[in-house]
Amino acid sequence: MSEDTMTLLQKHTDTAVSLRGVVREYGSKQARVRALDGVDIGFARGTWTAVMGPSGSGKSTLLHCAAGLERPTGGQVLLGERDLATASEQELTRLRRGEIGFVFQSFNLIGSLTAEQNVALPLRLAGRKVSVKDVRAVLTDVGLGERLRHRPRELSGGQQQRVALARAMITHPAVLFADEPTGALDSRSARTVLALLRSMVDVSEQTIVMVTHDPAAAAAADSVVFLRDGRLVDRLVRPSVREVADRLAELEV
Repeated sequence: MSEDTMTLLQKHTDTAVSLRGVVREYGSKQARVRALDGVDIGFARGTWTAVMGPSGSGKSTLLHCAAGLERPTGGQVLLGERDLATASEQELTRLRRGEIGFVFQSFNLIGSLTAEQNVALPLRLAGRKVSVKDVRAVLTDVGLGERLRHRPRELSGGQQQRVALARAMITHPAVLFADEPTGALDSRSARTVLALLRSMVDVSEQTIVMVTHDPAAAAAADSVVFLRDGRLVDRLVRPSVREVADRLAELEV
């Protein structure tokens, strides 16, 4: 174990979400496909982990299972002490509205709502009191304090993604799951979003699990895990962009 890995593990010993022997299969009989093949991994609180791998490696399936969006065929997905694999739909809905945050490549903002209203939406859906002060504060944190009443069509792609980040953070989730959060952005906007994610980890001790195909985005994280054929095959701690790109290229051969 490298010195960097030991330092990271010593600093963050509490696990926010963990997968134990997770299997996810699709289809039936001869057409059955195993997307995840006995995955064991834990994501420590207050850390940022990037998940990478060739196309079809299972990285998106891992994210969906870890976030409670899909149920695994076998194994456990533990959010704290709760097993998402056996939780009721009602419990999963409650967790997704309060303890699990999501950011997607496509932003998923509601076009008829202002930035302020989009950010407040998760609180309203959860039946929680909406604090205008808190909503405006989180938008200010992502640099959009002057765009409160702008609708998505009036914002750039990078600004829309920052609204999506603010919306995900308003509930103070235990884990923020991000699926290609910079995939639809230009390089400048991508750097802004990555800097915001980095700040969430360093300042607020937010736990982030991010799927990406971009070595530069992955290198911004604390560690990068690699999948191939539904199995974890490697992990790099605080790697350079070149190290990430080289390892990914090796797996794609």
